[in-house]
Amino acid sequence: MRLTVNGEAKEIAGATPDAAVTVATLVAVLGLAATRVAVEVNRKIVRRANWPEVALAEGDAVEIVHFVGGG
Repeated sequence: MRLTVNGEAKEIAGATPDAAVTVATLVAVLGLAATRVAVEVNRKIVRRANWPEVALAEGDAVEIVHFVGGG
């Protein structure tokens, strides 16, 4: 499946008719800490609780924002 992630084209493996790629799957495949990011799909923010339910489609635009703490 081809997605645009943070403005960059990415090929994500694993999408089949029986197994959709979800936001949760994408975050895991990218190796990101789920507690430290926010995700937007096609300009709509996706609540973390909904990540396992939100299936991504070919050509979707995904923006992932990393939270950074400091002191």
